[in-house]
Amino acid sequence: MKIKLLTVAMLSTTLFLTACGGDDNESTVFVPKPEIPENNIKDPVVGMPTAYTKSDFSLVASESSVMTYKMLGQNGQETTATSLVFVPKGTMPADGWKIVAWAHGTTGVADICAPSLNVTNEYVYAMISKFLAAGYIVVAPDYEGLGEPSGREIHPFLNVKSEAYSITDAVVAARSYLSSQGKMTSRQWMTVGHSQGGQAALGAAQYASRAKLDYKGTIAVAPASNLGAILINGEQSVKDAPVNFQIPVYAQLDTFTALITAGLRNNNLTFSYSNVFKSPTDLIASKAESNCSGALGNEFVSGMQNYLKTNVDLKNYPRTQTNFMALPLVKEFLEKDSQPAQVKLNQPVVIYQGAKDTTVPKEATDALVFDAANKGSTIRYVTNPEWDHGTAYVLNIENIVNDVKSVMPASN
Repeated sequence: MKIKLLTVAMLSTTLFLTACGGDDNESTVFVPKPEIPENNIKDPVVGMPTAYTKSDFSLVASESSVMTYKMLGQNGQETTATSLVFVPKGTMPADGWKIVAWAHGTTGVADICAPSLNVTNEYVYAMISKFLAAGYIVVAPDYEGLGEPSGREIHPFLNVKSEAYSITDAVVAARSYLSSQGKMTSRQWMTVGHSQGGQAALGAAQYASRAKLDYKGTIAVAPASNLGAILINGEQSVKDAPVNFQIPVYAQLDTFTALITAGLRNNNLTFSYSNVFKSPTDLIASKAESNCSGALGNEFVSGMQNYLKTNVDLKNYPRTQTNFMALPLVKEFLEKDSQPAQVKLNQPVVIYQGAKDTTVPKEATDALVFDAANKGSTIRYVTNPEWDHGTAYVLNIENIVNDVKSVMPASN
């Protein structure tokens, strides 16, 4: 069943004004641009990158590596992270290869969910291969806390700044590594992302100056945004529906809520799953730190199915705590830390969005685009009534590659 966001634009604006201290009489409110520290990390590559062997890119790549690098973590301290680095075959351009940063969608927060530790999704494989064939280097970070060597840090799920620094610092580190290998890279780069990665790509646009390079633009597909509205309206969309419609929607909402809770624990380990979830569902939610998103969703489904063995409906099923979104830590995250494009983006942005998307409903992206345009961002918004969350990406791989080529033509 589709999650409807009948009031998302209004709710988004209300949350935005509240965060800024504005009122309903203000037609436009601008958030001061955050101070962005330049990346001056010395020796950003840790050790020597190792071969990525989970998927075979040898037809189009001269190198496929897993690189460990230093980045600025969300707590303001340096931390280590991992990223895939792909180098195209063929002669190195005289002015160096241009870089496309790929920002991946939701996998989870546990280290085992890091893309660099797993087989590349067939559609991501197709897109990366097309970029390589076109002559671009591809840098694909796992994000802070995913696959990181110490195994101690939880991924700050959907934290825009953390994702952005994961991307900017991976690009800087990749250039440093490749330079040490005699492989020249251009200063020009772009970011492409889907879902969580679409949100991260918009974050990279906002914080691109950190890399001290020439950022050319962003392609975001079904980018996560307006999370509070999505959760609220998702609940309402199936409130009176039969249980077979409720279960998949509730499981999806609870999975993302559990991942958000886990991410908040990155810098707040005393924050508990019981602050957000009722018992015993909090025990399922806590598995976010060990299970990837798909397996976690299945755990939530199983919990509801087991409950229905002795109950006729889910009205009293113990899911999330009442008003958990009003908790200061959660409220700050939903209204500020997870919301992309809060300032004017200086480079062109293309956003793809489907009307049949039940993960990031079109109404959420409509509100995002509306607010971004009011801040002066230049956005080309491409929609289709038949695309869902997956097909908005899958059916546009060729278009995405062409978008990058038009904004940042590959070097000869």
